[in-house]
Amino acid sequence: MWLLMNDLGLKARLAFSKFMCDEEGDVNIVSIVVLIGIAVLLAVFFKGQIMDLLETLFGTIKDKANSAVSGE
Repeated sequence: MWLLMNDLGLKARLAFSKFMCDEEGDVNIVSIVVLIGIAVLLAVFFKGQIMDLLETLFGTIKDKANSAVSGE
């Protein structure tokens, strides 16, 4: 029984070591972080224009909804 537990422990340590040394997914994570950073920078840079656009869109939606409800 002790040999079996020792063997399983060794296999677990080897599997964990292999998992820690595997670098397969690093490029995808870095690219996602870079894309999120670019999106945040664009949002900060164009904040005023985005707010104006949203105010115009929601104002139009409100006007159209009010005219649809009132029957004009």
